[in-house]
Amino acid sequence: MILLAAVAANLPFLNERLFAVLPVSRSTKPLWLRLLELVVLYFLVLVIARLLELRIGNAFSQGWEFYAITACLFLVMGYPSFVIRYLRRRHR
Repeated sequence: MILLAAVAANLPFLNERLFAVLPVSRSTKPLWLRLLELVVLYFLVLVIARLLELRIGNAFSQGWEFYAITACLFLVMGYPSFVIRYLRRRHR
């Protein structure tokens, strides 16, 4: 599950397609679209994790703290590809 979350967190910044499938009309995706994709992938990973938890047995109820912590962890997992995309200096 952690590997899936790490891949999903880095996916918006590592390719120019929407959800790595749909082509975007521009040559590069704008930042707002990448962030929207990141949020959608976060909720998709949460749904998959919840379905796996239900399949294993009893699913535990989660409070807002759980979602705040997992959202922060998801952002931290996506930070390396964000740095590569926007903060790394390109030599020309």
